[in-house]
Amino acid sequence: MVALTLAPGWAIAQSVKATSQRSRDRAAPLDFQGRYLVSISDADMLASAYVDGRLGAREGQDTINVIPLTGHARDFRAYTTAASNSVAGPPTAVAMTPDGQYALVVETFRPRPAGDEQTQTFADLIHGDRITVIDLSDPTRPRQVQELAIAERPTSVSINHDGSLVSVTFHPDGAGTETPLALIPFENGRLRQPAYPIVARIPPGDELVHAEWHPTQDVLALVNNTAAEVSFVQLSRQGANFELQPSGNVVQVEKFPFIARFTADGRHVLVNNLFWGADVEGTWSEAPRGSVVSIRLAAGTQADGSPRHALVSRAMTGVSPEGLALSPDNQYVVTSNLERSYLPYDDERITWFSSVSLITLNPQTGQLNHVADYPFDGILPEAAAFDASSQYLAVTNYDHFDDRIQGGAIDFWRIASDPLNPQPMLVKTRYSIPVTRGIHSMVLVP
Repeated sequence: MVALTLAPGWAIAQSVKATSQRSRDRAAPLDFQGRYLVSISDADMLASAYVDGRLGAREGQDTINVIPLTGHARDFRAYTTAASNSVAGPPTAVAMTPDGQYALVVETFRPRPAGDEQTQTFADLIHGDRITVIDLSDPTRPRQVQELAIAERPTSVSINHDGSLVSVTFHPDGAGTETPLALIPFENGRLRQPAYPIVARIPPGDELVHAEWHPTQDVLALVNNTAAEVSFVQLSRQGANFELQPSGNVVQVEKFPFIARFTADGRHVLVNNLFWGADVEGTWSEAPRGSVVSIRLAAGTQADGSPRHALVSRAMTGVSPEGLALSPDNQYVVTSNLERSYLPYDDERITWFSSVSLITLNPQTGQLNHVADYPFDGILPEAAAFDASSQYLAVTNYDHFDDRIQGGAIDFWRIASDPLNPQPMLVKTRYSIPVTRGIHSMVLVP
């Protein structure tokens, strides 16, 4: 056998080539999976208008932002079209049909007219009364295909599991109907006439802040913000008529619940609680830390044979956890926390940061475990969304503390851990996508 001897120069050249290749390709992992991210931006107000009422200058117009998730995150960009919306409500003002073709956007307050010098304060804004359908069959060219008049001041929108029925909730100050809920059939890309069924467990004047569909059944979780309760109703259809029947007991949660999210198997519901109220300074300005609770559906049976739903766990979050996201694998829960980032710059209570709270979830038991809070440089992060792999997170950033930077942003985070200490943690990456200022609601199309 003849030994093959390589010249030293060849070995050095190969080593340099390999080092160069590693240097050129070396990057922390970020493989954000899914078809696209869909978000909406309210261009009408500064975040500080929540405190001092001053809307400030507009930055463009209200938009829907569509980000196709193809290629590397460094190449992501947003494609936009006009869609009237408002940040003044829970970050549930946009919803997607199960096939990902249509987005539905509710208008809580109307936009400020272009060049309008009279609309200067939050109190000047006029209640909205529209729901808009956006066709995303080409996500790089979103287009409005329908606008339907509904009751005043809609606050949230959700679509049932087969995409045939849309639910919309209304603030009690604006609805002008006997019920705070609309059900709207959706067929072939078109909304039909809305129905306003009676919701027995929401007393007149209470705020039904969010209604969320069960992932496989025509069951709604109803979040009563005023009474700090979550109830469930079963939908029955009789021709063009809808009836909502109570399903099981009402569950008492914590102060100022905001959003309900079902786990993928429908066994549990998660609810974020903001601890806002008339007994809090400024209603929300000096709120304490918030929480997330989990509710197990049909944990048992009541004496009358109806299901008994049970509150099973809670975890603390940062201050004002408006956004609530659940990973597709049901292992992680995240809240995006406003902290006091939205206060006017000259308010001594301002926090020059927002935060994200990471919580683990046991999908079998519903047990929650608070891992940590992660502060970051941003204002009013109303919403967050996991990617399809459950390993990455997108977080909305309403505005920037540096006023030279126009617009808002979507920032990307990843779940990480030390190989020698597998406790999960969140790491904010350097990747960020500019969008219209005022971004506040966001969903992933997987």
